[in-house]
Formats: sequence, C-alpha cells, structure tokens
Amino acid sequence: GAFLSGGVDSSTVVALMQARSSRPVRTFSIGFNEESYNEAQFAKAIASHIGTDHTELYVNSEQALRVIPKLPQFYDEPFSDSSQIPTLLVSELTRRYVTVSLSGDGGDELFSGYNRYLWSDRIWEIMERLPKIALQFGSVGLRILSEKQWNELYRVVKPIIPKRYLMQTLGRNAYRLAEILEMQSSHELYKFLVSHWNCPEKLVLGAKEPQNQKNQFQQPKVSSFTEWMMAQDIVTYLPDDILTKLDRASMSASLEARVPLLDHRVVEFAWRLPLEWKIKGGIGKRILRKVLYRYVPKNLIERPKMGFSVPIDSWLRGPLLDWAETLLDESRIKNEGYLNYKLIRKKWQEHLSGKANWQNHLWDVLMFQTWLEEQKN
Repeated sequence: GAFLSGGVDSSTVVALMQARSSRPVRTFSIGFNEESYNEAQFAKAIASHIGTDHTELYVNSEQALRVIPKLPQFYDEPFSDSSQIPTLLVSELTRRYVTVSLSGDGGDELFSGYNRYLWSDRIWEIMERLPKIALQFGSVGLRILSEKQWNELYRVVKPIIPKRYLMQTLGRNAYRLAEILEMQSSHELYKFLVSHWNCPEKLVLGAKEPQNQKNQFQQPKVSSFTEWMMAQDIVTYLPDDILTKLDRASMSASLEARVPLLDHRVVEFAWRLPLEWKIKGGIGKRILRKVLYRYVPKNLIERPKMGFSVPIDSWLRGPLLDWAETLLDESRIKNEGYLNYKLIRKKWQEHLSGKANWQNHLWDVLMFQTWLEEQKN
C-alpha cells in the first residue's frame, strides 16, 4: 500500500505505483474536520482519478488523546513534531490492510518543496539592500495587529487573492516575517526558519548550543543559499525529524514504511539537476510536477502547501486544555528545574487568549514533559 496525503510527493509515488500494478493499489489518508488542516478530500479525489483502492480515517481530538500517552514509549525520547499523531494513526489504519507501505518523504528536500526554499533567497537579497531602520519599522509595523486580527483581515481579502499566493494562516506568517526582518545573516535566517524556540538557552535552564550545531552551518559549499538550505535539511531535518517520525510511528504498528524517493539513484539524480529545474515562478518541485501531471491533472494538485499538520492550536484551547494545563503547571515546572517556567506560562497564556499561536513552542514543552513523566514511572 501507500500513504496518500494529496500532495505532490505522495501522489507521484502512488501514480507511478499504480501505473505498474495490474490491480488497484491500496492507499490510505488521514482527515480532520477542521477545514484549514484537512487534505483528505484532495487525497480522495486523486485516488479516484488514479484508480486506487482508497481508505480514509477522519481524526478527532479524542483519538489524539488516546495516542498522546503512548508517544514517549513509541519515540523513546522527547520527540516533538505534532504530525507524529496523524503519522501514528495512519500507520495503525494502514496496518489493518497491508504490511508494507510506501511514503513520499524526501521529495521536499530533494526537489525544493518547502516554502522557505521558494522565497528565503529572494527576501534575504532584499533585506541586504534595505537600511536597517526600514527593517526595524517593518518588523514593528507587522506586530501592530495581533495574529487573530491578521487572520480576520485575511478572511476578508482571501477571495481576491490569486490561488498561488493563498496560505493557511496570515497571522502566524506575518509575525514570522516580523522576526525575519530582525535577522543579521542568512545562516541566522535559516536557523530561525527550522526552529521553534529561536533562543533555546532562554527556555532550557543552564543550556548552551551544542558545538556540532554551530559547525554544521559552515558546510556544504553550494552555488546558492537555497541549495545550502536543502543540503542542511537533508543531513539534519530529514533524518532527525521526518524519517525518525515515520520509522518509529510505522514500526509501533508493525508496519514497514519505505521511502522510494530516497533511493540513492534518485538522490544522486536530483542533486545533479540545476536549481531552476526545481524552482520556477515561485513554484517548487517543477520537474517532479511534470512527472505527476502525466497521470493527474493540475487542478487536483495546485493549491497551497499544507504539510501533514494537525489542529493542535485549537485542540490546546479545547479538548487538550486540561491535559496541557497539568503538564504546564507553573509549580510543577519550577520544581522539576529543567525549564524556564515564566517564559512557558507567558506563551501559554498568550495562546489561550488567542493573542498568538504558540502551538509548536508549547508542543515542544509538552512532549518533553510527557517524556519526563514517563521516566519517573
């Protein structure tokens, strides 16, 4: 079988898989009732067009609560990527029908799919030309409205925005841009883009950045900032997050997950390609899309990139509130002595009030807290 999110990578893998199969292949998707996070309807449309035997499962907060207590056991470390929840659930679903499943992981890093590849190089060039005072004013101006107000404004103007420029939420992106305008170097910009807590030493008491983390930003030597970011992701983010998440989630369900896009021949071929074969006109994965469009029409694929994310932001304000409040209790964190309880409580209160969306920051802390609790037991 194969995981099918409805994105370029998994759709390409499934399309090629089905083209070589004499019977419908099994495909599996996870959906959410929250529209801004739900890609299941796209996956279903693609599965129908390709002709796969498709199965989907819509996930609610109750199912997430069932999975969360198991996370420290499955990952065996304080692993924080909220998409670990749907990855676990889709693995459990898939294992009911097959023992091996293909995944589209690796396509973003090899063929330039992440949003940061599309605009970071350009925005850094612009920032280098602008006076620092202008960047400071821009950063302050973007923070005049709260994230919630930006999102409300976005809902009003969304109907007139070209489809290619649509995004999930404007508010969080506006605040991230405000922080980007304060960056002092391109390497600092990359570190910010791939981090949740930009100054982890403020969060973890007595912490210092590991030396190997600092050294990694010296290599490799490539022709552009975009390719440099892609190379960094391939040796850090891909194995340490994406593949770790997939491997432990699938194996927890006794499912064997395989990643055909990371076959060494595909990797070697991808790195020989000029960057313009991957990115053009603000759209990534150009060559991969050309392969996919032989099997699937463009209108089923062309939409804003969502990623395999879950509505943790709203769940933390609702059904996960009591669970989170227990783990983020001020006296508890203070007595444990590992984390800055004042900083955490500030972000927690801002998140609950809707002033900001700190879901990723808080999920990092919550995953550490659940892991720590597991060690005590």
